Amino acid sequence: MAVTPVGNPYVESSDLVANYPGASEALAERIDIVGVNPFANAAARDAAIPSPVQGQMCSLNDDNKGYRYDGSAWILFSGAGNANFTNAATGTYTTGGISYKYITFTGSGDLIVDRAGFADILVIGGGAGGSATGTSQYGGGGGAGGYLVVTSAYLSEGTQTVTVGAGGAGGSSGEISSYSGGASRLGPYYGVGGGGADVPKTTAGAVLGNSGGSGGGGSGGGAGGAGTTGQGTNGGGSTDANAAGGGGGGSSAGGSGSGTTGGAGGAGTASSLTGTSVTRAGGGGGRAITPGDGGVGGGGSNGSAGTINTGSGGGSSAGAGGSGLVIVRVVV
Repeated sequence: MAVTPVGNPYVESSDLVANYPGASEALAERIDIVGVNPFANAAARDAAIPSPVQGQMCSLNDDNKGYRYDGSAWILFSGAGNANFTNAATGTYTTGGISYKYITFTGSGDLIVDRAGFADILVIGGGAGGSATGTSQYGGGGGAGGYLVVTSAYLSEGTQTVTVGAGGAGGSSGEISSYSGGASRLGPYYGVGGGGADVPKTTAGAVLGNSGGSGGGGSGGGAGGAGTTGQGTNGGGSTDANAAGGGGGGSSAGGSGSGTTGGAGGAGTASSLTGTSVTRAGGGGGRAITPGDGGVGGGGSNGSAGTINTGSGGGSSAGAGGSGLVIVRVVV
């Protein structure tokens, strides 16, 4: 008996008749592993396959869907349609001939999924606070929270925990940095909290912005913090002690602080999951004699806070970051 390059057994002409039962059994066992064998339901499958192997597949007649064993659990791989949630919808609308409903979480809670399937989601982390101004140099703007959009995200049936990240506090004195924002989450999907702004010091010197969803602004000649790939941008740097950089936004980096002008906060990103285009996750503006503007989408400027539930960064001079947001949209 021989096998194909991928391991399927077959009988050769040189095999003896006495070998045929063993060859037939090996072929049947191979089909059990690589074939998509049908079962009435999950209970019947589990009774027939008490010890599945990774890569084994089956279909269930009660839901007409296919499953693959990933080494620890049976995972749906075909037949999935649109997810549905039983929470009260925040709103509904129709566009392009398709009707949607969506739910907006402005605080942490639970999403009740009564039908597994696909949904579109937006997850934004909390924005960072802006730094306080030190005695010898200005402070930077807070970075926006990570902005994550997932089209056709798979949601399992059951209760899904939703976490909405808080905005970071601004610096409380010339010695204290602003605080990074909290992460937002829906299942495996995260929006990283925004990076806090630099630490203004009592003596001049380059200070780097902190990394996060989007990075915080630097000061005293320091570079801005790094943003998270796919979620945000870098904070702006500073050329000298007289001006600090702006925090990064969802779609563009924070501006550089130079001379007597602070760096502007980076622009946020627009989403139409609720049926109307809304821009969120703007970076906070950096401080100088002429403060930088907050980024479009809710970024704060010169002591003002980032807009709540946009994940925007707070402005320099201790503006707080805006809280995050989670939106889930399904087809109805």
